[in-house]
Amino acid sequence: MELDKFIKNFANQFDETDIAVFEAGTIFKDLEEWSSLTALSIIAMIDNEYGVKIAGSDIKNASKIEDLYNIIAQRK
Repeated sequence: MELDKFIKNFANQFDETDIAVFEAGTIFKDLEEWSSLTALSIIAMIDNEYGVKIAGSDIKNASKIEDLYNIIAQRK
């Protein structure tokens, strides 16, 4: 699993946010488009793309995109 690919997959869950905004250090909850529905999309994407189950609490405890990437890497 590569961080750059994860960031692209993460960014694909957003419709209106410019892809240039997405970096490892992006605080995703500060994005204007972030919502509980986006969180559910992220959870589904992680399950489908990486075969890793994460909970809402994992998203709640993460702040940067890289934090979620690290959670997935630990569980893979």
